[in-house]
Parts: sequence; C-alpha cells; structure tokens
Amino acid sequence: MGKPKGGVVEIARRGLMLVISSPSGAGKSSIARTLLSQPDMQISVSVSVTTRERRHSEVEGVHYRFVSQREFEALRASDSLLEWAEVHGNFYGTPRDPVEIAMAEGRDMLFDIDWQGAQQLQEKMPADVVSIFILPPTMAELQSRLHRRAEDTEEVIQTRLANSRSEIEHWREYDYVIVNDDLNTAIDSVKSIIKAERLRRDRRHGLFDFVNGLITEA
Repeated sequence: MGKPKGGVVEIARRGLMLVISSPSGAGKSSIARTLLSQPDMQISVSVSVTTRERRHSEVEGVHYRFVSQREFEALRASDSLLEWAEVHGNFYGTPRDPVEIAMAEGRDMLFDIDWQGAQQLQEKMPADVVSIFILPPTMAELQSRLHRRAEDTEEVIQTRLANSRSEIEHWREYDYVIVNDDLNTAIDSVKSIIKAERLRRDRRHGLFDFVNGLITEA
C-alpha cells in the first residue's frame, strides 16, 4: 500500500524513459536542460558511452563514459547497449544496466537522442518509453535559430537544415509531437506529458496493494 508522506499517499511505480528528439535548433536541448535543472521534476539524464576522445571540459561519468573501441564492441556484442550509433567515425551507446536499475527503482531517465536511437529504445523496452518529438514553427524560424546560436559556419548550418527535413519525416513514430513556437509553453507541455504518464495504471504496480488495502479496510 502507498505510504502517506506529508499527507500525500505515495504509490510505487516503475520509472519511465523520456525520449526527446528534434531537428537541430528546434529546442530539444533547451527543454532537456530545463527539466534536468528543476529538482521537483526528479529526472536524471542517461549517461552514454562513447569511443571518442574526452574533451577538456568533459567529466568522466558525468558527460559520458569514455571507452575504447574494443570495450564498446564487447558491450554491443553482449547486448549490454539499449541503443547505439556511429557519428563521425565515433560510437555512442546507452548502457542497459543503469537504465534497468533506474526503471525498477521508479526513477525517470531522460534521453536526448535522435530518431534512430528512439527506434532502438522502443524496440528494446516499448512499455517504458515515452517519446516526444519537437517541431519548429517554420523552417525559416529554424534557420534563424541556428544563426542566432552562432556556433556553426554557414556551411554547417545548411547541412543541418538539409538533415532536419529527413528527421522531421519521422514525426509519426513518436507518442507526442510539440510545436515549439514558444519555449516556455513547450516546456509546460512536456511537463504535462510527464505528469500524465507517471499516473498510468500499468506503471503504478503499487496500486495492487493499495486497492486491496482499500477493499479490505475495516
């Protein structure tokens, strides 16, 4: 049965895997950073493994777990990765064990990944995945946002825009689709989705004992 805490009944549940994807510049990273920065959301980020070299600003175990290609191949061969991809000659993947442990403990994990990674997660753990795709209001606004970031050359921006069209074509594969024409509104929409998904009957295994307790209560 759920135990009262501060006057509120808490019912044990299984955690969820929150997947947020979008074309570059549509707001995925901004939304993810906001969710992770708010303690009341109680969301942790999944730490990926990668074969690329660690940058000076990166911390082992915080930004990534840095492994050799041989170690990565061993993880992949033993089905210890929920999803993996090759990007610019380097490999990235999501270790299975930390996610499985988090789910069992009722902790929610955030995955900032593309549609290919989302597909793999949905194939491996379909009951646990909640997927959200973020769309820009217009392609002109998407291009404007990429320019305002001032992080890439014009050539890179045009490549990102070209890739975004093929990424957007996968919108139907997601549970929820949000048009990010206002960041705060988009963040509120994501929070609403999370709150609703946490209340799903099939995730709240503690309901069995709680309901039985209600029925047999004197």
